[in-house]
Amino acid sequence: MRRRVLVAALFFDPGAAAIAWQAPPPDLPYRDHPSMTLSSDGSQGSLMPARATSAAAALVAALALTGCSAGNDSSGDGPALDPSDDPGIAHVHGLGVDPADGVLYAATHFGLFALPEEGTATRIADRFQDTMGFTVVGPNTFLGSGHPDFRKDPELPPRLGLIRSTDAAKTWESVSLSGDVDFHALHNADGKIYGWDAGSSRLMLSADGGKTWDTRSALGLRDFVVSAADSEVLLATTEKGLARSDDGGRTFTAVPDAPALAVLSWQKSDEVYGLDPSGVVYASADGGRSWEERGTVGGEPEALASHDEDLYAAATGRGVLASSDGGRTWTVRYSETG
Repeated sequence: MRRRVLVAALFFDPGAAAIAWQAPPPDLPYRDHPSMTLSSDGSQGSLMPARATSAAAALVAALALTGCSAGNDSSGDGPALDPSDDPGIAHVHGLGVDPADGVLYAATHFGLFALPEEGTATRIADRFQDTMGFTVVGPNTFLGSGHPDFRKDPELPPRLGLIRSTDAAKTWESVSLSGDVDFHALHNADGKIYGWDAGSSRLMLSADGGKTWDTRSALGLRDFVVSAADSEVLLATTEKGLARSDDGGRTFTAVPDAPALAVLSWQKSDEVYGLDPSGVVYASADGGRSWEERGTVGGEPEALASHDEDLYAAATGRGVLASSDGGRTWTVRYSETG
């Protein structure tokens, strides 16, 4: 059976990278949990990795370069509104495959696009919505967050909270936290939805389809993934290195000797993929405890994701890439230059 690697983009917000807990607004429908403070003294919860190399510094620089604004000033929240100046597939936030028809979708700063195996990319619903946290949860069913296309939806707030589509992104409906939260990463696992809010650095959990939320911890990260075998196990890429949680995101500890990774994809049981800030591919066969170097996507990664046996990738200057051999070699699925 062919194996193909998918790289999906989740972007870090440098303005939301503060480790200290920020008290949430009192009217949000979630229950607060004690926050986690990430120390540098080696105590429990510290994210100081054993390998502190120049790659970590490169990751910090990459995080600063790839962030989408999510600060308190909403003037920068949202994509360009002039369709005549359409940038197309640029600044990819995430990738996902719809199991209904096998079509690959790319969520970008300027809209959601369908990328068929053959043919051209198609903007969905002529919408320029800045879709963050994009994830496919079932046939024709997607979750997301981000900022609206004010040209089409002028009544919506700058921060969309959690949104859901059940018609392959032709339309979206608000689920919760509209106007309050900007999820830059979302994952659905074992009936739970995990989300990371870039505005407050909160890692949050919903057990009722996104209606209400618990705050599990607060940490600055670029990406996180949830184990395909155990929804209590998470890996997160932070400016201090790769971190692991075994308690549903309440606490994190550094993964010793892990490479400095930017984006992640948990493909199945114990198989995890990651890309470092330069695009080098790493693979782990034991849930992220040890890693081996594979190939490279040849550019700064914008995202990483997986679907069944397949893997795909988005990288700055390269477009969307595909690998059929576990990330060792890559072919171009969509090129930014045509």
